[in-house]
Amino acid sequence: MKSHFGKYGGRYVPEMLIPTLEQLEKTYSLAKKDKGFQKEFGDLLKNFAGRPTPLIFAKNLTEKLGGAKIYLKNEGLNHTGAHKITHCIGQALIAKRMGKTRLIAETGAGQHGVATATVAAKFGFSCSIYMGAVDIARQRPNVFLMEQLGAKVIPVLSGSQTLKDAVNAALKDLMENVGSTHYVIGSVLGPHPYPTMNRDFQSIVSREIKKQLKQLENKLPDYVIACVGGGSNAMGAFYNFINERAVQLIGVEAGGKGKKIGNHAVRFPNGSVGVIEGYKSYFLQDNDGQLQKTHSISAGLDYPGIGPELSFLHDKKRVKFVNVSDEETLDTVKLLACQEGIIPALESAHAAAHAIKIASKLPKDKIIVVNLSGRGDKDIFILTKAFKDKNFYKFLEDYIRPPVIPAKAGIQS
Repeated sequence: MKSHFGKYGGRYVPEMLIPTLEQLEKTYSLAKKDKGFQKEFGDLLKNFAGRPTPLIFAKNLTEKLGGAKIYLKNEGLNHTGAHKITHCIGQALIAKRMGKTRLIAETGAGQHGVATATVAAKFGFSCSIYMGAVDIARQRPNVFLMEQLGAKVIPVLSGSQTLKDAVNAALKDLMENVGSTHYVIGSVLGPHPYPTMNRDFQSIVSREIKKQLKQLENKLPDYVIACVGGGSNAMGAFYNFINERAVQLIGVEAGGKGKKIGNHAVRFPNGSVGVIEGYKSYFLQDNDGQLQKTHSISAGLDYPGIGPELSFLHDKKRVKFVNVSDEETLDTVKLLACQEGIIPALESAHAAAHAIKIASKLPKDKIIVVNLSGRGDKDIFILTKAFKDKNFYKFLEDYIRPPVIPAKAGIQS
């Protein structure tokens, strides 16, 4: 199994972590060739996660825009509401084979945390989830779900108190508990073999798209578009199209509130190559190699790094990267809800927003596939705040402090 994608990737970790990463690589390499493992994994994806997820023709949106056909790969219909459950099931099976008894994970938007807590409950692992305090505050529904699933959610109070700090905390935990613990990294990043392993697990997304679109249109898509934080859903959606040169692959980053440092999470063209958190890739960093502050309305896209294979594909000009603002993202949530009856996760709405930008400029015989990586339930508090929904605020106030209803006067005889 190759450990690098060009100059990116690798395994830049303290020596004490090398044995457990080598064990992980060996266990995964053997499992890939094991028909029993593949059958168990496939059965769980079908009967527990709910795969395959549907590829939906966005008829109303397509007609409204008047250009290319838009299809939505609805990964939000997976169990736990996002694509993350796929690689979590895979890693849980690997952890079982390694004899581990505890799972840990980092999470930003909470989708990966919920998925990790879910598989921990399913397979009988104890579970701890590291989550930045800022992300806990804005993704409280997913914190509640993780806790109900039996996981311990640990607030990370260092740094910017977001995803990158949760990664650091989880790596520290792993170093202290290598014997019992498997770290379920939530994206196609980190030290080798995580980028390759998670990409392999997520590649089912593009396999399904290929098969489904052949049945629906008898052709390949002209564009595949996915949002990019660390890159797990993007690599899943892109992987089986990389050698199909006629298919344009577009990754959508978080444009946030503007171009000023700290207002976005745009690695291309603002990032530079560095080695952070165990791997070499592009990062938003200053001249001293310190990670810069980032922002996105979506907690899953404000990570300052990106998976090494995506960095390689960027340099090879195989994947084009664009960015979408918070405002455009919110507009897209409303549009998809009203036109297609789908409320996407804020992360996914970034990808849909770019599809909407380009669709009307393309001929009607072109096909765009948007990977909707998750659904928007988790974002209810962010959305109600952004949309200034006073009725929802009133509901919360009444729910927490029920209004006093005067007792009816007694009937006098």
